[in-house]
Formats: sequence, structure tokens, C-alpha cells
Amino acid sequence: MADEVRNAAITMRRTHHVVDKSIKGHGGAVKPLEQPDRATPHNRNRVRPTVQLFVAVALAAASACSSGDSTDNASASPTPSAIKSSTSADPSETAKTQVIATYQAYWKEMEATFASGKSQGTDLNKYAAASALLVAEDAAKNRYAKGQKMTGSVTVANPTVTHLDISRDVPTATLSSCLDITRWKVVERAGNKPVPLPSDRLTRYVIVSTVEQWPEGWRVIKDDPQEKPC
Repeated sequence: MADEVRNAAITMRRTHHVVDKSIKGHGGAVKPLEQPDRATPHNRNRVRPTVQLFVAVALAAASACSSGDSTDNASASPTPSAIKSSTSADPSETAKTQVIATYQAYWKEMEATFASGKSQGTDLNKYAAASALLVAEDAAKNRYAKGQKMTGSVTVANPTVTHLDISRDVPTATLSSCLDITRWKVVERAGNKPVPLPSDRLTRYVIVSTVEQWPEGWRVIKDDPQEKPC
């Protein structure tokens, strides 16, 4: 509201000019406004309306500034509905969403680990820990040592949190999914020639996984294939 303040200052300067001219026009000496007791009654009467005009303008400017500030503060503050929506999320539903996202990311990093034969250079340890991480690293290393690797992709279908306990010191969840490895192929490292595999092996099966919330975030700690088609 800089314009209102500036206009009030201009009005104040004009007020002093009018008062000064008015007093001189009556042949009297110029009397400072700060000394009303020394001014004549006639001059005091002429000064009062002008001073009142300035006060009114100044108050209007201050009111406009205050009104603007209130508007700005109101727009910057969250509305009650916004606060309610940000604090009303169900912790259990939030945890389930995080668990599923972690498991899907885990399998993306598994693809990279089995393609290179090692977890170094991947983010597998951001999504797996304990036995799940050790088993994955050993399996990838052993296959790579045989001159083989895995290429393609894994699909995690219908991931569902079947159990969740976030009241424990270490929150835990059980996740059931249909793992589809149809497009995840075993090939020779040299030449990428497909490696023959049993024709009756399952390529879509139920897998049950245990996921825990560690200080760094949710981690898959165990995978348990059920040998059940899905």
C-alpha cells in the first residue's frame, strides 16, 4: 500500500501550505501548528478542518494497508479444509502404498542385478535387506559365474498387502503378488543365446514377501515363492 502512504504525505504537505497561506492572508504571523495555544481563535478555527482532513486521509491509508496485509496473510495461511485433508490420511493406507511401491522398485533393481551379476551399481540395497538381499546377490553372482545372465523384465501383478502392523518397533507387512517372469530370460553372457530351461517350470506364480520399515525406509527382507500358478 505504498501509494496510499505517499498520497497521505502529499496531503500533509498541502495542508501545511494551506494553513501557512491562510494565516498570512489575515495579516498574522506564521504560527507553527505544534503551538496551537499561541494561535488566534480565528486561525485555530481555520486550521482545524484542514488538520482533520489530513487525519482522515492518513487513517484511510492505514486502514487500506491493514486491509491489504490481512488479505495477504489470509491467502498465505492454509484453509481449514486444506489442513484437514493433509492430516486426515489413514496411516495404514499410506503404509500399504509405500510397501507396494517398494516391492515394485525392488524387482526393477533385481532385473539390473541379475543382468550384471552383482548388486554394485544398482539401488537394490535401497529396497532389499537381510535374507532377501543376500539371496539375490548370491543367486546373481552364481549365475554370472556360470557364464549366464538374465535379461528382460519382471511383472509384479496384483500386489496386495495381506497383513500390516505399524504399531511395532519395526513395522512389518506381508505382501502377496503374482510374479510374472515370462519375459525374464536366461541367456549366455557371450552372444546372449537363450539357455534351455525345463518346459514345465512356472513362469507366473504366487509369491509372498515380508517387508519391514527400517530407519531408511521400507525394505523387502524375505521372498517366499508359493509354487502356485496365478
